[in-house]
Amino acid sequence: MSRSLGNVIADSLDLGLGYSERLLEGVTADKFCRLASTGRSLIQSNHPAFIYGHLSLYGPRILTHLGGDTPDLPDQFESLFSMDAKCVDDPDGKLYPSKDEITNFFFDGYRTAAGVLRATDEQVLQQPNPAGGRMAERFPTVGSVLAFYSGGHFMMHMGQMSVWRRMMGLGPA
Repeated sequence: MSRSLGNVIADSLDLGLGYSERLLEGVTADKFCRLASTGRSLIQSNHPAFIYGHLSLYGPRILTHLGGDTPDLPDQFESLFSMDAKCVDDPDGKLYPSKDEITNFFFDGYRTAAGVLRATDEQVLQQPNPAGGRMAERFPTVGSVLAFYSGGHFMMHMGQMSVWRRMMGLGPA
């Protein structure tokens, strides 16, 4: 059985999306932007708002690499969720957008990207990674960088979400 690289990447992304849905089960909106706590101090790790917000930047990035229509980022997503941003506790829910706004943008972006990946011509995925620099050294083709965005990078952050759930007493998903 032969599978295109776009389908292989999308298969991994679809698996991650299913896991990311399960990880949200039982996560209430009032806890979505809270750091876990030992009871005496906050644990400096990423909370769901930051994890899903950060990853929501990559669905559109995948679409950009594939030459597809890219949705506009909601206001402040780049400044709040970039790789240089710091995750902070938001007990009053005033800093981060709502759970629904973040997760809707996250799922819409990645579901669209998965569909476009499945329809992408193999030659597009074999083109040089346009990012240049260290990213192009590590991931020399469009396909290799999109495999990272859809697999390794995605699941690394879902691992953070799994740990947050356990710290919050929600157990595994």
